[in-house]
Amino acid sequence: MMFAEVIGDPIGHSKSPLIHGFWIEALGLEARYAARHVTAEGLGRYFAERATDPNWRGCNVTIPHKQAVFDHVADPGGVRASIGAVNTVFRTEDGTLACTNTDAAGFYAPIAELDLAGAPVVVIGAGGAARAVLFALSRLGVGPVTILNRNVVKAAALLSSFGLKGKALPLDATLPPAALLVNASALGMVGQPPLDLDLDPLPEEAVVYDVVYAPLETPLLAAARRAIWGRSMGWTC
Repeated sequence: MMFAEVIGDPIGHSKSPLIHGFWIEALGLEARYAARHVTAEGLGRYFAERATDPNWRGCNVTIPHKQAVFDHVADPGGVRASIGAVNTVFRTEDGTLACTNTDAAGFYAPIAELDLAGAPVVVIGAGGAARAVLFALSRLGVGPVTILNRNVVKAAALLSSFGLKGKALPLDATLPPAALLVNASALGMVGQPPLDLDLDPLPEEAVVYDVVYAPLETPLLAAARRAIWGRSMGWTC
């Protein structure tokens, strides 16, 4: 039976088996999709084993492997040079394992109708998901981008690599006013440290976007909802 997987460390938070399992059943496919815990040390061995299994069709990739995957599979689309992170590995017609990234398009779809040209944006994080977010933002012509990250030097280098103007600040820095705030880190995810932000500097019309989906309503989204409702009622948050 053909199968596919999602790999990561940790992996228990992933909803991919639920999502893809639904469609496998709905389409009547003889296939399965599962979560696979793969450590950084075991990543090379994982792909070496899967490369010899003709029933394995590919995998989705989550933290912390989105950049390390480049060392183990082909990159025919030049994803390393453009986004610098992978979220999907698939088997080509000739049997080669190749990578791609659907995160950037997935991030863009919900905000496609927003007019973000010249608008200030804040991004939390500087990992694989942040790379996809910044790649999409660089194509939208947004205004200055502020990255909040533990490693400020890494964040500043990311801005430069995507040709974005802005600045990098530590995680505990005060938020600047922004039209869009994106959490592209694992903070706030089940089993991860919380993301504590004071949202008061954001204007009432700001959009708050969290790439974390476990829990479905993260503490950040809940705080944003309270802040918006509170302001509309004249409360102080």
